[in-house]
Amino acid sequence: MQEVHGYKLVYLDNAATSQKPASVLKALRDYYEGYNANVHRGVHALSAKATDEYELARKKVADFINSPSDRDVVFTRNASEAINLVAYTWGLTNLKEGDEIVLSVAEHHSNLVPWQLVSQKTGAVLRFVDLTSEETLDLEQLKGLLNERTKLVSTFHVSNVLGCINPIADIVEWAHAVGAKVLVDACQSVPHMAVDVQALGADFLVASSHKMCGPTGMGFLWGKSEILESMPPFLGGGEMIVDVFLDRSTYASPPSRFEAGTPAIGEAIGLGAAVDYLNRIGMDRIHEYEMELSKYLYESLSKIPSVKIYGPPAGSNGERRASLCAFNVEGIHATDLSTFLDQQHGIAVRSGHHCTQPLHRYLGINASARASLYFYNTTDEVDTFINGLKDTIDFFSAFK
Repeated sequence: MQEVHGYKLVYLDNAATSQKPASVLKALRDYYEGYNANVHRGVHALSAKATDEYELARKKVADFINSPSDRDVVFTRNASEAINLVAYTWGLTNLKEGDEIVLSVAEHHSNLVPWQLVSQKTGAVLRFVDLTSEETLDLEQLKGLLNERTKLVSTFHVSNVLGCINPIADIVEWAHAVGAKVLVDACQSVPHMAVDVQALGADFLVASSHKMCGPTGMGFLWGKSEILESMPPFLGGGEMIVDVFLDRSTYASPPSRFEAGTPAIGEAIGLGAAVDYLNRIGMDRIHEYEMELSKYLYESLSKIPSVKIYGPPAGSNGERRASLCAFNVEGIHATDLSTFLDQQHGIAVRSGHHCTQPLHRYLGINASARASLYFYNTTDEVDTFINGLKDTIDFFSAFK
């Protein structure tokens, strides 16, 4: 077990990135040591093996989210690139002045900045959904914003700060009723629960490999086949073409159309190994365990009088919120608190705005600390965190 500053490491920063199992590291090593070659380009044995494993990883991801076809899964560098891909292909093609994009005040910057850029280029207008008194998405306000000008609703499945879980299937039904498309930021849901794109009904969904036990530098976009087919290329170069002439080119069908150049081959294969690993455990089993852990974390934090937790309370089985808590302690800056937890207790939590500056302004704070759990965390680690937090509060209280 790894030690940090002389203490047994307690890693509670899983919403930022997850740890990697041995099987994922082995998959990466096997590729680079055993069949390192480019994909889709060679007829020799190594290239054929690399291509097979790369495309098998795509099929594993497709099956993992219950996609009707693996051709609907586009590999990207991360979820941010996946959202940008939609913004700069579907967005610039379909949005015009006066059209409306509905977002929320709680979106990650990756699901806000691309739409700001697109709105500046097209004249489309951004509309924002506020929070309820329990700091969940105001669904009644969302429904009230939808109209014939609404072309896109783009929102999180699980908030990386509030921990609240959006009813995506309902949001999709409301949006589709006015002819709008829906993009789901599933970075905090795909690693933690069974996600079925057909049941959700959304038009686009994005997620990141590194939050689901896979390598960094890899994410994916899922989109409905007919929509992907209608979208122009995102980047130009090798692999995304059918024919190239000096004055024009014709383009491949999705997903190749959106995967210009040599892809992150090893990382894709590593993601496939991560999917295998999660499947062996079982996503329903992971979700059930995390809901218990979520409730334990929330209730333990709630017992400390000076702590303010953001987002809704945990339900009887934790279902009202995911397994993370962003919080502040009265009189202690989140960065000071997180630094002390690290250096004096070996506890890794995140501090800052968590790539949600507008949300923090909405909440009237400039930063928060965040403890985020995964299936390999335990109640004992939560206890260690709570005891370390109490010690941290006692330490800083001595200077008041």
